[in-house]
Amino acid sequence: MRNCHVVMTRLVGSATRLLAGLILAGALGLSSSTFGQSAGQAQMIHYDAATKVFRLDGADVSYVLGINEQSEVQTLYWGKRLADSDTLPAAISSPAISSFDMALNTTPHEFVGWGGGLYVEPDLKVSFPDGNRDLILKYVSHQIHNDGLAITMKDQLRDVYVTLDYRMDKETGILRRSAVIENRTGDPFTIEQVASGTWNLPRGTDYRLRYLTGRWAGEWNVQEQPVHPGKVVLESRRGTTGAQNNPWFAIDDNRSNDQDQGNVWFGALGWSGSWQISVEQDQVQQVRVTGGPNAFDFAYRLGNGEKLETPAFYGGFSDHGVGDASRLLHRFEVGSILPGHPSPRLRPVLYNSWEATTFDVNEAGQMALAEKAASIGVERFVMDDGWFGGRKNDHAGLGDWYVNPKKFPNGLKPFIDKVHSLGMEFGLWVEPEMVNPDSDLYREHPDWVLNFPGRPRTEARNQLVLNLARPDVRAYVFGFLDKLLTENDIAFLKWDYNRNWSEPGWPAAPNGAQQNVYVDFTRNFYSILAELRQKHPQVEIESCSGGGSRVDLGVMQYTDEVWPSDNTDAFDRILIQNGFTYAYSPAVMMAWVTDSPNWVNQRSASLEYRFLVAMQGSLGIGADLNKWTADDFDKAKQMVAEYKTIRETVQRGQLYRLITPEHDSPYSVTESVSPDGKKAVAFAFLHSSKELYPYPRIQLRGLDRGARYEISAFAGKLAPATPKTASGAFWMQHGIDVLLRGDFQAAAFTLTRVD
Repeated sequence: MRNCHVVMTRLVGSATRLLAGLILAGALGLSSSTFGQSAGQAQMIHYDAATKVFRLDGADVSYVLGINEQSEVQTLYWGKRLADSDTLPAAISSPAISSFDMALNTTPHEFVGWGGGLYVEPDLKVSFPDGNRDLILKYVSHQIHNDGLAITMKDQLRDVYVTLDYRMDKETGILRRSAVIENRTGDPFTIEQVASGTWNLPRGTDYRLRYLTGRWAGEWNVQEQPVHPGKVVLESRRGTTGAQNNPWFAIDDNRSNDQDQGNVWFGALGWSGSWQISVEQDQVQQVRVTGGPNAFDFAYRLGNGEKLETPAFYGGFSDHGVGDASRLLHRFEVGSILPGHPSPRLRPVLYNSWEATTFDVNEAGQMALAEKAASIGVERFVMDDGWFGGRKNDHAGLGDWYVNPKKFPNGLKPFIDKVHSLGMEFGLWVEPEMVNPDSDLYREHPDWVLNFPGRPRTEARNQLVLNLARPDVRAYVFGFLDKLLTENDIAFLKWDYNRNWSEPGWPAAPNGAQQNVYVDFTRNFYSILAELRQKHPQVEIESCSGGGSRVDLGVMQYTDEVWPSDNTDAFDRILIQNGFTYAYSPAVMMAWVTDSPNWVNQRSASLEYRFLVAMQGSLGIGADLNKWTADDFDKAKQMVAEYKTIRETVQRGQLYRLITPEHDSPYSVTESVSPDGKKAVAFAFLHSSKELYPYPRIQLRGLDRGARYEISAFAGKLAPATPKTASGAFWMQHGIDVLLRGDFQAAAFTLTRVD
């Protein structure tokens, strides 16, 4: 199956930034006594001038930091919200253990430079023209501005300034952190390593780390391990987010395996390039989590007067387990990250033509598919790869973004008009950052790809990566996309990205600035998305990269949905979707119903089973409708109609993973409760029955105990003794029995509040 796309947060240079508003220029150089608060903000951010302690409150979370006697910015508390009357004493640097571990290494720094004998993970490491690499940052000033806190630090001798930006979300208590590095030294210097900041957890020895790993067709595996002294590094060195690790973590106190119990500190990095998150337990059992662009092969030349903004690093806390941590992230993503927040559009039911036609697309064939898709209630028709240039297979055509005249002799308009006449929106597949060597674009501009002069150029999937950091490449990519959207009524782009980087050279860049490619590529990628959305506000975009290789909180600021995996085997998808929802909302999780037997495992499953798996996210159909029977169309029409009645609850509701498919469990149960609490929908899946054992009783969560709910199954069967209505307490404590037996079986039911 064809692969998909990737992205990163905002690491921004100084000059031609499209999205300049996040640089805190106004925060630089202000005295510590200068700050203002609105009435609402006064309740979220407090500063005690006597103790130099800052307190940020949001939802049920407090985050407290202070300036210690060494003028260092130090974490004091991060956890469940403190009482309004509570105060914390002034920050004091930790005592040195010995001459081998000075206080610099045991103090819980918010942001620390590499210098003065630092051995733990630094947030910033620089190299100056004279060979000096020592950097010791001290507090200079701060400002409490309209929506957050800015703290300015400076090297003790040189004019290197760092401004830390904190913004607390009042609805979820999730804190957004970033840093701006500014060069006022008079000469350029090189940033060798930079992070967005460090999260410090209370000292302890009983922590458990959760993170996500994967590969193509096997993404989103939940890993668990104890936190021990030393360091665990989660990372991508691939130029993009990558599926090997995802930039998300959760650390709990390891006292309960119940998804909804226990203290959890969690975070996600919003950056779509190479990244790293290090989880380190130091010499005094302090756990610190540092995240930002990957230090491997990294070097950013920062000229005098220039600034570099790091990606946002988001962090949150819950005392109701990793399940609640996920729900907080989902709410934050929908309410504060996605385009159109706080009320982004619900995902329409989509059909994609890839499995039906692969590269063999033409006007007549796509029109026939569109008619079939419309007959089952599809709302958006997406034509996939093969419509452009000389594209007959994956060996040629990428880069030549004109409509193939043999396949569409009158352009796309007649086909788009046909799709619209059937009551559907029209979408199109593109892969803008790639080029085939067999293309007119590459023959004209072989220097436009990432490369090292005189070295072989490694192809993957018969393609090379365009160097989007180059202004001329950036202009070309934006230009053809803008032209395509201007000349055609296109509502949706499936933006694909089907390989990782190799030979990450930028020969045209000035000496010493070639490695700026790691930042400038992603910065230009974001700016293209932002400019396209500004000029064509009706267009929605999906991020896809060989499946889930470009999913993060950076790209999600500019894209409406993401593609979790090219693996659409329904049983595999249960596990894939389970892992995905630890970090990301079902509101963006595209899930397709495809053919059976599935191409991945040659596994057969009923159409109803495949639909129920996909209905846990944003529903799409990718099957070859030309092979469907009349019964298939009838079943699909029924399931699409049912999905539309539960869509808002699934995409916007509170998700409970009642039984996870992890650790080879034969069972999986998810429940979503609508934001107003009036509706719930649950999906139950069985791999295989064994020894005549019944399916486990399902005990729901998140309902109003005193309210009454009416139950209705729309797939599978409930036990005969199930009451039609009962209290929320009954459904949560007594529970529900479903009748599932056999292989690859599923049931689904709704509960609707009746009083």
